[in-house]
Amino acid sequence: MMGGIPHTVVPSTAYYRQTANHLSGQGLGHLEMGPTNHMSMAHTTRAHPETIQWLLENYETAEGVSLPRSTLYNHYLRHCAANKIDAVNAASFGKLIRSVFIGLKTRRLGTRGNSKYHYYGIRIKPDSPLNTFPTDDSVVAIRQPPQSAQRGEYHTAESTPEGPEGASQPAELTPHQQHRQYLGDGRPELVPFPEIAWSSSPLPGGLTPEDLGDFTANYREHCEAILDVVVNLQFQMVENLWHHFWADPKPAMDGAPDEEMEHQLPKEKLLLLTSLDLVTDYISACDYLLYQGIVDFLIPNVLRPIPGTLTQAIRNFAKSLESWLTGTVHGYSPILVKSKVCSVVAFSQTLRRYTSLNHLAQAARAVLQNPSQISQMLADLNRVDFANVQEQASWVCECEETLVARLEQDFKSTLQQQNSLEQWASWLESVVHTVLEPMPMGPSSPRPPGSFSSSGPSTARW
Repeated sequence: MMGGIPHTVVPSTAYYRQTANHLSGQGLGHLEMGPTNHMSMAHTTRAHPETIQWLLENYETAEGVSLPRSTLYNHYLRHCAANKIDAVNAASFGKLIRSVFIGLKTRRLGTRGNSKYHYYGIRIKPDSPLNTFPTDDSVVAIRQPPQSAQRGEYHTAESTPEGPEGASQPAELTPHQQHRQYLGDGRPELVPFPEIAWSSSPLPGGLTPEDLGDFTANYREHCEAILDVVVNLQFQMVENLWHHFWADPKPAMDGAPDEEMEHQLPKEKLLLLTSLDLVTDYISACDYLLYQGIVDFLIPNVLRPIPGTLTQAIRNFAKSLESWLTGTVHGYSPILVKSKVCSVVAFSQTLRRYTSLNHLAQAARAVLQNPSQISQMLADLNRVDFANVQEQASWVCECEETLVARLEQDFKSTLQQQNSLEQWASWLESVVHTVLEPMPMGPSSPRPPGSFSSSGPSTARW
């Protein structure tokens, strides 16, 4: 379902029995029932049996190896999208995978400010089709469509001979696969986040430097998770991720503590951390970088034709963002709330503006491809007395007559040549540079088109 999470497929009773037999015979022999893992077994039985089977078929425990948590979660999102299973948030998935593979450890690896949490003691099985997916040091993602997709023959990753489930029959396409050619190339990579430089003075409220380190690592992983669900066009899950991180960061455990929550800060510490200006500034900078990456992926070229279903899904997503966010950051410091709302409103407005521009661009493209309409426009333009228009406009603007005359001739010439929409865009860009280049730029000069906000980082080109 575009713009949301695919509906859940409810397996038959026979399938539940088959899966239960598979689990008891192949993969869960190491789940001895005892006082420490009773809760883990209970959590496993509540999980979708198809997901448990998928985990057992594709992963195994091993010493001396690790996988980024975001890698496993991205694999899981692909699995859910292909099988029409409601995906859970990253933390709930972490509890699930710990209930299936007992004894996993969590380690934070990477450079300061950009470290990521890894599961230590698990790997992809050597014969798993997941090994065919291109990877990097953080996540697994779709980089390039297969050659069959380039020919217009789209299949889910699970339906190809090399797919994760090894099936050979085509299956229904996921939203991402339906619209892959209109999105950005591959999964956008988040640029390195800034560091929080704290002096040697004590942190307030009993906070420690380790708390700051945990927060930056958690927030980076939180942003990675948001990027993953957007790349898979599971827009509704953004609200879920926000709620889990801000409104309910560390739910109470009705049993032994789950190591998945080891480095997750309770809300009390989040409230203290986000009352610090340097943390608020850090969050704002990270949000701008995240949103810029999402915009570049969803609408890589505003002139490129986009299907109406994808455009509407993006617009619905944009309209929901502010209400989703404000509902999750209630109770935090006004400075943090204002900062996050400002960035998400700008993000929402950018998506809506770009989709509107894309709609106008396609209407203009249709006109520019119609010779009779172009001929009519030329005839109408030739009846306009531009000299008279220039004389009247000179009272309120200081345009040089030679420049106006040249623009008139260039416009008519470009129209007569029946240029494409992209050629028109290039010509308009050259006009802007020609007119603005001689003008001095100073602190009071208006921000250039496409700049996001004066408070955002220079990489935000909105």
